[in-house]
Amino acid sequence: MNSYPTEMMVQLAPVMFVAGLDIPPSSAAVPVPPPSANMDPSSPPAPPQKVQDPFTLLIFRLREVLLSQCKSSVWSPERTKIFQVVLVDKAVGFPPRKSVPPDDPSYANAHSPLSPLTSSSPVFPDGLIAPIWIKKHMSYLPSVFVLFLRMYEAPHATTRSPLGQPDSDLERERAEEERRQDIDLSAEIAHRKKSTDDLSLDGRLSFIRRQSSLDSRAALFVLSPVMFPVCSLQDALYDSAIEYYTSHSKRVRRKRNRHSQTVSSYNPPPATSVGAAVPRPLRPEGWTVRYEYKMAAFAEFRGEDEVALKHYQDAYTTLMIMFGSTAILPPRTKRWAEAKITKFYLYNNEHALALSHHNSHMRRFADFSRGWGIGEETFEYWSWMARQYRVLAELLEQGTRSTLTLPTLIPGPRTAGGVPGALGPGGAPLELDAVRMMGLNPSHALQHPGHYYYMAARCTEARRERFLASEGLTTAPGYANEKKVDHLTLALELYTKAYELFKQHSSTASQGRLTLWIAYRIALTYYDSGKFEMAVRFFERIAKTYRRERWNTLLRPLYTAWYACTQKLGDVELSDVDEPGSLQEDLLAILRSSVPSLADDVLTVDLIECEPIWDTSLIFWKSEVCVGEEAAFQFTLIAPSNNDISDLPVESITIMFSDDYKPITLRHCASESSGPIRMICVGKVHPADAAGRPLEVASNLRWRTSDRVIVSGTVLSAAPVALSVSSLVVTLKESGWTIEINHDVCTTREGTIISPYWLKSLNPVQLVPVTRDDRSNVVFRHRPHQLSVSFSHQQQALLDEEFPVTVEIVNNDDRPLDVVVDILLQPAEVDESWLDIYLMSSGLIKGAECGTIAPGASVRKTFILVAGGAAGNRTIDVSVQVEHDIRSPHTNDTNEFLRTLVIPVIAPFSVTHDVEYQVSLRPTRPISELLTLDEDPWDGGGVIIMTKLECVAPCGLGDRGHGIEATGNNSTLFAMTLTALAQESNRAKITQSSNEVDGGIFPAEYPSGDQFCNICCVSLASREYDFAEDAVPGPGEYIVTWRRIISPGECGPSSTTRLSLPLLLPPQDSLVGLMTIPSTAKLHVPIPMHLVIRNRNATRSAIVTVALDQSTVDAFVVAGPRGGRLPTILPGAEEKVTWNLIPVECGMVKVPHARVMDHRMAPSANDDGLSVSADEGVPVQVIDTRTGSCIGDGDSVGQMGQTDKMFIFP
Repeated sequence: MNSYPTEMMVQLAPVMFVAGLDIPPSSAAVPVPPPSANMDPSSPPAPPQKVQDPFTLLIFRLREVLLSQCKSSVWSPERTKIFQVVLVDKAVGFPPRKSVPPDDPSYANAHSPLSPLTSSSPVFPDGLIAPIWIKKHMSYLPSVFVLFLRMYEAPHATTRSPLGQPDSDLERERAEEERRQDIDLSAEIAHRKKSTDDLSLDGRLSFIRRQSSLDSRAALFVLSPVMFPVCSLQDALYDSAIEYYTSHSKRVRRKRNRHSQTVSSYNPPPATSVGAAVPRPLRPEGWTVRYEYKMAAFAEFRGEDEVALKHYQDAYTTLMIMFGSTAILPPRTKRWAEAKITKFYLYNNEHALALSHHNSHMRRFADFSRGWGIGEETFEYWSWMARQYRVLAELLEQGTRSTLTLPTLIPGPRTAGGVPGALGPGGAPLELDAVRMMGLNPSHALQHPGHYYYMAARCTEARRERFLASEGLTTAPGYANEKKVDHLTLALELYTKAYELFKQHSSTASQGRLTLWIAYRIALTYYDSGKFEMAVRFFERIAKTYRRERWNTLLRPLYTAWYACTQKLGDVELSDVDEPGSLQEDLLAILRSSVPSLADDVLTVDLIECEPIWDTSLIFWKSEVCVGEEAAFQFTLIAPSNNDISDLPVESITIMFSDDYKPITLRHCASESSGPIRMICVGKVHPADAAGRPLEVASNLRWRTSDRVIVSGTVLSAAPVALSVSSLVVTLKESGWTIEINHDVCTTREGTIISPYWLKSLNPVQLVPVTRDDRSNVVFRHRPHQLSVSFSHQQQALLDEEFPVTVEIVNNDDRPLDVVVDILLQPAEVDESWLDIYLMSSGLIKGAECGTIAPGASVRKTFILVAGGAAGNRTIDVSVQVEHDIRSPHTNDTNEFLRTLVIPVIAPFSVTHDVEYQVSLRPTRPISELLTLDEDPWDGGGVIIMTKLECVAPCGLGDRGHGIEATGNNSTLFAMTLTALAQESNRAKITQSSNEVDGGIFPAEYPSGDQFCNICCVSLASREYDFAEDAVPGPGEYIVTWRRIISPGECGPSSTTRLSLPLLLPPQDSLVGLMTIPSTAKLHVPIPMHLVIRNRNATRSAIVTVALDQSTVDAFVVAGPRGGRLPTILPGAEEKVTWNLIPVECGMVKVPHARVMDHRMAPSANDDGLSVSADEGVPVQVIDTRTGSCIGDGDSVGQMGQTDKMFIFP
């Protein structure tokens, strides 16, 4: 369990033995004469050149190519037809299949030398699989044997036997020996052919194949000295190798099936004496594990990873059953190291399955170990845990170097289900477990190998702790071996690997901090190993980052270990760091026992990123002060309560301000007061360019535990500035040493809380709490400007009117001020509204300068608002920017006044439109007639639009010249002009307007509430023109020009309002009835009444029925049809029905009503939601041609009511 054999971890591949490629002891050299062409006869002859034997060169090339093939490696996911090549001797032997020779009588019942049934086996009697079994198939049993031989060549061409006698005998003996080993011999013969027409070669090869019983498919290959087709050789032999391992798998599967039917296939050993150890045979579960493992290994040899994974999983499941029972597999036996769990999930990039299998394996064996009494309190448990983490880390490291890609762990978007109380798809609340599953557990995410190296190192440390705790107190079997283990070296190796991998994969700040934590563990391991110099190097590297990021919790143990290393390396005897006052004693001992290299040298120590010596706080009485005023402050230094610094040789303390100010220096004077609370008044602090020397005050700078020194004073500034204390410099002097410590300000030691108090009185002590957050700094600002801003305008603004607004700015200050005005228009809250603005005077809307305003003076600025669209409030933001010229290039005395102005905007008048549609009475002409093309295209009906304008402003309207003058109660008057403007349209046009008759002038006064109307006639295009939309845009607009009369004799600017005609929606009835009847008649004189049914649909015919309303014919005698069905009316056609009426009553009588129904319309729903049947039909509108109105009484048939009457004279 302490180590995993290499054979158990490597990736298996088919094994090929190659013989006959031994390097000759001496390479024959053949002299080659130099060429004689173009040779100078006078020059001396060149020495002969030597070349290597071509067959020797071929051997070298074959060895190079074959040895570069697949080698044993832990990570090899690719599956190609490549062998694991092993170079052997021609006379190599193979391991025996059984433990006795073949001529032994018990050979048939004997077993393999590695079987648990063989007493000399390393796994006898209850072992599973030994690493030597894997090694046997990797190094001693090939699937293919390749032999290279050089064929005999006669010195000159003679007619001889196809094969020499010596070569044939040798080949025959070799073939017979290898047939006994049940291995297919593949002999590759290298032959140097002098000519491709050598007829004796084929005969020789055929003779060899017959005599050796070789396979005819891939047995013999002929190579020349210039060719070596290794790839084709492997492709040809790969199928034979697969068949070899497949036959092994079938043999093992037959054994497993036979073993599952019988308990045991061997006789138990004879009985032994009492007290002797009785070896227990392997249980059926063990045989199952053994056979499953063998089949998995053979499948791995074949390259079938999925099959191998299945067999390994079956073996693992059975192995779990065995470990679950101590009767089957006792704990603490050497057989623990014989089990192998091989995972192929990572080959398929199934990271979650691989990690889940590893976690479940560790969890199960941890439970087993606790049941065996090898729990967390034993070093054996942590040794096994460390080994498991290390194996996983090494596997991942091997994979990442090759083709394995680790998953990218990026948090997904936060969904509504990620919070408590989230709802599922059906609206039901999600369970807590479901909410947790939406996240990612870090233990379920596959991380880089450095993480698992770190876990292995932590387990190794726990292993060492348990070993030291049990030293001399345990009798565990592995205790003797555990004493030989160097735990610190092992942990240091694991930490170092984790550190390198974390640096390689660190991409975020959190991983960088974990890298520093691993470096800290490395430093502690060096410290425990006694390598203090290496530990100090790591401590220095880590402390820089921890100080910068203020990890005080981690710094204290780091400093403690660092201090301990210094004690081990230093020449001065130092005291214990945990004792009060020990730090200052150690410092004084070092200073008094040494001298600086230079007499006037100053040693500077930076404690800005370290824990401070004193707790410091700064309080300003006011957070903001005007320029020229004094700001009071108190700076407090508090000695620590858990460390004694009373003997610390403090010579001076210098307080530096953030801006360019003179520092405050406190000099030590032992004669000064040394109470627990001391106040030092330093007076007024001036800028650095002010006259005078820096402030120096004498004080007692020796602190007892929890002593408090308060430095009180005031600071003055002539310019705006934010002021605070920037740094604190503490000077120590002792025995020629001068040390300057840069101390941080407004910081406290870890675990210390300082309440902000202002010392009001020292005797008695009175403290005033200060609760401001910005108490540690003060801001000097310019004195606020005294300026008033007011607005003057009418109470209400009207739409489309130029509305003047006057801004008045008064300077109430004693300084001249430069004023600039900016105006911002806010979006209106109502739809379809807009607002425009401009200035009457010169200038822009942004940065409108008002000049310099003297003290007590004022200035006015008028800007014009024009509101359009809908009525409503308009919001305007006015920014008045004020600046006082103080003649300084560095500071500006500026201020800004913001005012918001809300102006109500109303409409000057309301507009309503009454629209009446008229049907065209002209009969439609057939398309076949040529006169149809000359028809008026604007004969699609007419529209009468009556526009009513009502004055709704709180004023009246009156005539004044060419306009309309307004008079009102509040002296707000109007002048108005109305003009109708036609617009181009292909669907409607204005034919007449009443404004053209009266000239567009309204000769009257119109107070608020008065109304005036305008009527215009509109012609519609013929229905023959096909339009995509039913609605017709208004063909024109009214242009209303008006103005406001501010006072008698004073008029405002002219304003213009545009009013568009309404959207026209002409009736879409495809079938209409036109009733023609005289308006007057004489008693007893017949008159005709005609009804024309016109089908205006272009594609659909109509089926119409006509019936007279009997309740309306009392005043007449009717001659004609009382009801019936008309012929089918084709599209664009019409039918005419005529009645003769004889009046029988005098006076105003009602015209007879005809009821027309269309039976071709699709059934629709009526007002009550009930469908109308096709038999009942749909009513058709009947129009009186005299007035153009509908004829009807508004009854249930849907016809409109009217005053259709006629007068009968006597």
